[in-house]
Amino acid sequence: MSELIINGYPVRITNPDKIIWPELGIRKIDYITRLVELAPYILPHTRDRLLTVIRYPDGVDGKSFFQKNTPEYAPEWLETCEWNENDYTLLNNLASLIWLGNQAALEFHTGFNCIQNQNNPTDLVFDLDPADVQSFEEAAEIALLINDTLLDLNIRSWIKTSGASGLQIYIPVGSRYDYDTARQINEFFGRYFSQKYPYKITIQRMVKNRGSKLYFDYLQMWKGKTITMVYSPRATPKATISMPVTWEEVERGIQPGDFHLLNAKVRLEEKGDLFEALLKPENQQNLDFILKHIEEQSGK
Repeated sequence: MSELIINGYPVRITNPDKIIWPELGIRKIDYITRLVELAPYILPHTRDRLLTVIRYPDGVDGKSFFQKNTPEYAPEWLETCEWNENDYTLLNNLASLIWLGNQAALEFHTGFNCIQNQNNPTDLVFDLDPADVQSFEEAAEIALLINDTLLDLNIRSWIKTSGASGLQIYIPVGSRYDYDTARQINEFFGRYFSQKYPYKITIQRMVKNRGSKLYFDYLQMWKGKTITMVYSPRATPKATISMPVTWEEVERGIQPGDFHLLNAKVRLEEKGDLFEALLKPENQQNLDFILKHIEEQSGK
């Protein structure tokens, strides 16, 4: 066991040679090193958001468990926030990220809002979950169709891989809408796209009712729920990462496996943080015209 001083805080590193990703030979110390490299890109997006992690104490081939509550043995300096009877960890600095890495937290999932405004998501998120029989290429094709419609409406969006089989489209709104209103907008889009592309998209919650269609999950974006954090590793054999991509890359044909722990640093040094735009006020979208349309439709 060794101890590092990070941000002025002591962080213990235990079992550094434990294998976490057997197929790639990634040890815990290798994982922590990669987290340090990713930290400048991760931390701006996790700041002041309720964090849920998935821990794999014996690596990706072992058992796992979700952790919402900060464990009692956590260091006193770890920032936390109580909400809905849970004491959530806040991933606000490098020391916290390394501590979580040492705990074998391999996946990071954050809420849709910041703690300063619990009732308003910062972004609208379209969570696109392909059916088991669908290829990633089909999911990408559907994402492009959705973006074409958004562009026709002068709505700018950003996209990332989930790190697994799905894609997630973000529309920054700067906490303009509360969750009820944001869900109303998301449901409108979900119903619109499922009606426009009835053989490709569904909003059926029950898996058995989806058939071979992609699920447009408008219900996931809600208070207390989470989504895979941008730049989060995933507990897949290839250590894939939830990576922002450009729409041009989606069109050219990317794959989730293209982005993983071992090559993320090179990509980020080349492309930078493609999701940094979501943090800038000038990119916040005003969707009041969509709400007006919904009201007019409901009034008919």
